[in-house]
Amino acid sequence: MIQPTIGFIVYGVHKDGLRDPMGTPFIDNALIAQAKDALRKAGLNLVEHDVIVASKRESIEALRRMKQNDEIDAVVLFSGTWVWAAHMVGAIRDFASSGKAVLLWTHPGSQGWRPVGGLVLHGGLLEIGVLHRFVYGSIDEPDTVGRIVSYAQAAHLKKSLNLSTLGVFGGRGMGQTCGVADPSQWMRVFGIDIDSRDTTDLIQTSEEISDAEIEALGPRLQQLFGAAPDRNAVNDRSIRLYLALKEIVAREGFDFYSIQSFPGLADNYAASCFAQSMMLEDGFGTSTLGDFNTALTVLLLTRLSKERVYYGDLQHINRKTREIKIIGDGACPPSLAGTLGPAGFAAHGIPTEGEAGGLSVRLICKVGEGVLARLGRVNGEFQMVITRCSIFEPPLSQVEQRLNECGIPFWPHGFVTAHCDIDALVQHWTNEYACLGYGEHLYPALADFCELTGVKPILL
Repeated sequence: MIQPTIGFIVYGVHKDGLRDPMGTPFIDNALIAQAKDALRKAGLNLVEHDVIVASKRESIEALRRMKQNDEIDAVVLFSGTWVWAAHMVGAIRDFASSGKAVLLWTHPGSQGWRPVGGLVLHGGLLEIGVLHRFVYGSIDEPDTVGRIVSYAQAAHLKKSLNLSTLGVFGGRGMGQTCGVADPSQWMRVFGIDIDSRDTTDLIQTSEEISDAEIEALGPRLQQLFGAAPDRNAVNDRSIRLYLALKEIVAREGFDFYSIQSFPGLADNYAASCFAQSMMLEDGFGTSTLGDFNTALTVLLLTRLSKERVYYGDLQHINRKTREIKIIGDGACPPSLAGTLGPAGFAAHGIPTEGEAGGLSVRLICKVGEGVLARLGRVNGEFQMVITRCSIFEPPLSQVEQRLNECGIPFWPHGFVTAHCDIDALVQHWTNEYACLGYGEHLYPALADFCELTGVKPILL
């Protein structure tokens, strides 16, 4: 899970101990200390600027320092008292040109005239068109700090994508029209380069994996599944494919990737279910079928969440109960198994989608709160659908029946209640895949990511 770093700058003209006519200092140092403490307790790293900013020279020095620090994802400008906006907006505009985020925070209260300083700077940035968030709220109000944290998380995500590489193994799988990418658009919007490799390198590297490397994986599989799979040609190829994927992704410097899976690799060598499950477990952003939009969604959720991410088909949707069954074709991180039993091994089991066969993962996702989300494109423009959801486990007496309903009971299942209008969800959804992330904080962070990148948010 990411931990964003923010620069913290206090601004205000009446500083250095200057008092109002009642004898009270304009700048409330105790309040500033409480504000910093609240942000740290919420999980943010702070880089503090010691000088309270008022003049153009001070603004330039402070924001240039923050701009040049590669660790900083965003700057929080805390209103100490009123200020001359013209002394600050130029330096803020220059800072924002780096791609880092800008946030203004004004703590309510008549003492110190903080709202005046906050509003005049907010209005100045609106006037010159600098994207920013204006938070007017007290430390004691949970949503105040939450809005700052989610914006900082989104800023970290945006910055982390810049200069990153999405690797692609093979081409488009299963005729996917709704997962394709325009490489120039991805570079323009996100700063992501798309690089591709033929799957022949995967097969060659897989065959070079030694028996000793397969045996060395045994203790980890024992920990995740309770046992290692039987040693046979089909299972060994699945394990080799995982180890080869990990090796090539590291060698090529891919930050995340997508794999065609089938037709092709799953027919000629091994289905990718087990490999994908383990790469998700290792914290990689990934997808199958050359589905670029799912891959990026999984990457964002993985970086935001303490838990691993599951992507699978929206296999059944009940409009009345708002229940959704997410069933992946054999791929799911094993650590998501719940109280109904640990993750287990199964066979891929669908010869029309991978004649070579291979290991798949069997489990029911554990209980929790989270989101369903997916990046997509409508008429060539990016949008992201996001809804809150609850993940539940069926009663033990119903498990067998619920697993048998889809006809493939041995694939991983996630049972989810969506907290939205199902008709609206279906109309806006852009693919058969759902990306499931655990954590209530994911919703605002993804919404803020959309705001910072220009992706249209569909918040349900």
